[in-house]
Amino acid sequence: MKIALYALGVLVLAVLVVIGIGYRLPVKHTATVSARFRTSAESLFATITNLEGRSSWRTGLTSVQSVPSTDGRLRFQEVSSDGTITYLVEVSEAPHRYVTRIDDKSLPFGGTWTYDIVPSTNGEAALTIREDGEVYSPLFRFVSRYVFGHERTMQQYMTDLGRVVPPV
Repeated sequence: MKIALYALGVLVLAVLVVIGIGYRLPVKHTATVSARFRTSAESLFATITNLEGRSSWRTGLTSVQSVPSTDGRLRFQEVSSDGTITYLVEVSEAPHRYVTRIDDKSLPFGGTWTYDIVPSTNGEAALTIREDGEVYSPLFRFVSRYVFGHERTMQQYMTDLGRVVPPV
């Protein structure tokens, strides 16, 4: 019985330390990931902004659908094994810039992804994704920073994109 209580005490202490570190981390963060692709900026932009086609190449994504908007701006929902997230398209400037914002205040995180596409003279295009994220829960801040890393989802996105658009 003493060993179980000791183990429980150590576990509680570890959780408290993790939460304490999480409180010391900033709510906001910025992370970027870049890759080059063997396609034009126009083609790359079309692939990224094709809502209906995303679930065919994005890992874990089961569906994407447009949702009604009261302000005339495009909103869509992505459904995955992690749940449903609603996004707002803030900027769509073909073929150079696309900005989406998480449009769901009930989530423990939020922020934007900015997709910047730069064409090259040889028909290739470079894509940089910048996440300006917010993680509200101290526990999730710790996990996002030290366990998964802020770049993890963007790196997976680039890997997935490389399956439908050849990387350089």
